[in-house]
Parts: sequence; structure tokens; C-alpha cells
Amino acid sequence: MKVARFYSPGDIRVEDAPEPSPGPGDVKIRVRNCSTCGTDVKISKFGHHHIRPPRVMGHEIAGEVVELGEGVTGWNPGDRVQVIAAIPDGTCEECRRGRMTVCPNQESMGYHYDGGFAEYTIVPAKVLAVDGLNRLPDGIGFDEASVAEPLACVLNGQELARIGEGDDVVIMGAGPIGCLHVRLARARGAARVFLADINPDRLAMSADRVKPDAALHGTDLVDQVMKLTDGRGADAIITAAASGAAQEQALQMAARQGRISFFGGLPKDNPVIACDSNLVHYRELTIVGANGSSPAHNARALELIASGAVPVADLITHRLPLADVLEGIDIVARGTAIKVTIEP
Repeated sequence: MKVARFYSPGDIRVEDAPEPSPGPGDVKIRVRNCSTCGTDVKISKFGHHHIRPPRVMGHEIAGEVVELGEGVTGWNPGDRVQVIAAIPDGTCEECRRGRMTVCPNQESMGYHYDGGFAEYTIVPAKVLAVDGLNRLPDGIGFDEASVAEPLACVLNGQELARIGEGDDVVIMGAGPIGCLHVRLARARGAARVFLADINPDRLAMSADRVKPDAALHGTDLVDQVMKLTDGRGADAIITAAASGAAQEQALQMAARQGRISFFGGLPKDNPVIACDSNLVHYRELTIVGANGSSPAHNARALELIASGAVPVADLITHRLPLADVLEGIDIVARGTAIKVTIEP
């Protein structure tokens, strides 16, 4: 079979590999779609401390079951499935408390285990142990299902930030994650959703699809938000970009008792921002992080897609064969797509 393997920064090879066989408790799937994201770009450029090369990349995986490992029950060849990316151990103190997104022993598809940029991949027994292999609802395509994993992360972030009825929400960052945040915020009852980005072309492309109440561009984002909200500020701000400046602006544009989600992590060599503590104190602001998703978030993300509450098909702007995966990663790096999916 063909796979895309990471060897070192700048060295990803599409090459032949033997088809894998499932071990006890594993499930082998035929990958139908594996979508790309900004993390794939970072891995391609810098590697990752959890990846021991060579490693098959790709973690937004959907496909169909082709073979069961010894002891696996409840699944059959032909079942259409989606696979979680982040694998909690299910047994640590955090997992037992229901905090699977912050499991300290978390592993990941495409990092610790071969991922979905391949014709076939093995879903490890550890995934099945935490209910991380999800059956696709009727009417949802493999391409849409591959977007369930990033939507699951978005769902986790909006739950932590308590996005809900009547909120004015600002999404900073108009990439695929920002687009999903816009649609999910609407599904959760937000009154108005504003989308902001420093890249005017990407903002225009994304706004054309997700139709925010306003598309914001420029260095005066705080002033623009204040004018749109009659000086009150936004109830919730989500920084869906790796930008310290965006995080600092989010604090300034928050309404009283506003919630700020630091959804996008910052570069490890520059993770410190300036925080006006008095703004947090006197406005009673809440700042939350958001780190990945749980298996339950993935299952609910599939339901949101299948029900039409959060459409995703139109966000897939590029569909490429596995042979062109490097081109797909480059398209993501240039910011000229919303969502790129690979179809092995």
C-alpha cells in the first residue's frame, strides 16, 4: 500500500509499505478520507517531540472496517467509522474525573501510532477501550466525518467558554477552525458572530462560506468590536490563531463577565503575553484554555454534522489523492484553502 511517512523536518515521503495486520483488540480500516490541518504543517517543518520517525502522518481519519483483531466484538467489515485523534488512557486520575482532554498520558494517532495518510491503518486497542471508534450516522460522508475531529475540539472549546443563547461572539482567526467556531456558535444560539483575521483574502474566502454578522480586518479590532456592540464589548472571544497579539486584544474587547478562550496555542519560544490584570478583576472576566477533545466530543461532533446543525461539506475546498499529500500540506501552509482532505 501507499503511505506518507515523516522522516525529519522537510522530509515526508510517499512510499510503499506492507499492509498492516491488526493485533489483539485492534481494528484495521480502509482509510477513505484523512483531512489535513495546521498541525501537519508544523510537523512537516519542525517535527514533534512525540514522533519517532519514520511515522505515517494524519490524524483526522474516517474509513471503513476491513479486519478485526482477536477479541474484538461489536464491529463488522464494512462498518463506516471515524477515529479519535487524541487517545486518553481512560484510567488516570483526570480520566476518572471525566477530564479526558487533559489526560497526562494521552497518545495520538499520527504521533505515537501510524495515522491516516495511508490506504490502510490500524486503530489501536487503546482507542476502542475509550470508545474512540465511532460509527458514522446515516447520511454523512467519509469526507464530512473526517472533519468531526477538529469540530470535536471546537465543541470542547465552546463548552469551556460557555458559548450560548444571546451571546455576541468574536472569532479571531478565519482558518478552518475559525469557520467551525462560527457555525457551532450559531448552533449554540449566539446572537451575533463576528469573524476576524489579519489576512484579508482568507477572511473573504471564509466569510463567503460561513456568513458571519461582520468580517473584521485591520489593526483596530478592539475599536471595531466596541462599535459593533455599542461600547459593551463581546460576551465571548475565541482566539483561533497562534497569536499573542490576538490574545491581548481579546482581553480588551471583552464585555463585563465576558469569557475568553485561548484556543490556539502560542509558539513555545514566545508563549508570554501582557495581561491587564485589572481588566480581568474589575470586569470579572474568565480566561479558559482549550486542549483537544474527548472521545465523547467526537461522537457528538458527528451528530452535529449529520443533523445539519453544523454543516462542513462546503468547508472542504480541496480534495487530493495520497500522492499529492505534500501539495495539500503546502496549500494549508499558504492559507489558500479552508479544509484540505486527502483521499487515499
